[in-house]
Amino acid sequence: MRNTLILASLLAMAPLAASAADGLSYTYVEGGWAGLQVHDSAAGDPEAGGGFIRGSFAIAEQVHVFGGYSRVSDTFGFDGARSKVTLAQPYLGVGYHMPMSDRIDFTSDISWLRRNAETKYTFDGLPTYRSKYHTNLGRATVGLRGKPSPRTEAWAKAGYMDGSDVDGNWVGQLGGQFNYTPRVGWVMEVEAYGRSFEYNAGLRLSF
Repeated sequence: MRNTLILASLLAMAPLAASAADGLSYTYVEGGWAGLQVHDSAAGDPEAGGGFIRGSFAIAEQVHVFGGYSRVSDTFGFDGARSKVTLAQPYLGVGYHMPMSDRIDFTSDISWLRRNAETKYTFDGLPTYRSKYHTNLGRATVGLRGKPSPRTEAWAKAGYMDGSDVDGNWVGQLGGQFNYTPRVGWVMEVEAYGRSFEYNAGLRLSF
């Protein structure tokens, strides 16, 4: 009887143990430096820098919600005038993950993004002029997330992003984490779409 009870307890715990690959947390907060680079020779291959914050929260064994905000800017000067371009992007989404092995998860997610752009023009002796623009987009990706070693993590995603007044683009994302402790890690990520590249580097606190 005692052995039967132990076996029943282990079987009951099996679905919980299989909800994610070992060592992968879907509840965390992170923040740090953000960068944007656009490969457009006609525009001088513009770049911008700033910061980001984002987080994820597991709401079920294999489901999590996530969101974040990033803001980058750059200033250009020419012939007694100056312009400052600021790009801000909040986003929200929901994701699903399924273990493929004890080290690798299959992941998928859908999200809403809002891209806000503001340009501020300053001319010598004249009032400042501002122009603003925003657009809403939807994005869906699938990918893999895993732990090559106890102190490292890596992920790769591919998908598609589209909006009502912008051209659709395929999206690719690569990222990784090095853990200083089981909860604290250094994260780096690059995302590419069209001729644009977004970069993030910062610290993650996992729970």
